[in-house]
Amino acid sequence: MYALTIAIASLAGLAVGMLARPLVFACSVPEDEPPRSHCPGCGESLPRRSSAAALLGRCGTCGQRIPPAALLPEVAGAAAFAGIAASGSTGWLAAAQYWFAACGLALVLVDVAVHRLPDVLTRPAVLGTLALLAGGALGRDWSSFVRAVLAAAAVTAVYLVLTFAGLGGGDLKLAPAIGALLGWSSWSAVLQGAAAGFVLIALFGLAQWLLRRAKRGDELAFGPFMVCGALAVSVLT
Repeated sequence: MYALTIAIASLAGLAVGMLARPLVFACSVPEDEPPRSHCPGCGESLPRRSSAAALLGRCGTCGQRIPPAALLPEVAGAAAFAGIAASGSTGWLAAAQYWFAACGLALVLVDVAVHRLPDVLTRPAVLGTLALLAGGALGRDWSSFVRAVLAAAAVTAVYLVLTFAGLGGGDLKLAPAIGALLGWSSWSAVLQGAAAGFVLIALFGLAQWLLRRAKRGDELAFGPFMVCGALAVSVLT
């Protein structure tokens, strides 16, 4: 049964990755540009998410490479959902973790591509996470939900201060979802999960510098580290 649960979760994550693909394509544009709906090479309309060409990261008409890369969201979605299932998470917390992972998948890929977290993705991430955790409160787990709300406010306040040091506005808008997801478990999880993003980006930046793939002062997308750090701590605690 345990293996079957993981297998089903993996298939669900694969489907989520397929659904995320056209959204990532549309949102991977600079902040001052509208979402795109046509291939930049031939001008054909947005590739269907289920087409073989789209899954391979190419336009089905002209064959030009288009983001995201071949099978990347599908494999990443399957891995994330399998990890949540393997952790043994259940109930409303598991639902919130799956939702956060689904939204986070698209956010990570867009942030890597264009260094922004668009409102069309951060808003559902925040509202959906809070709504699902509120379902746990209906199950009489009020203390966890209250802590989640307080943690969402606390993490957002910290990120607001950090915007004066250069943290992006999209990172700030995603902060309530991260705080709420971690706060459901404990205040210790909040501290660990919030810090994990900064530790991961520091280690990644150092590795890039040592490998001469980046130089000091190069900008790194923070969203992927925020999402991965918070989700990992939530799943493991």
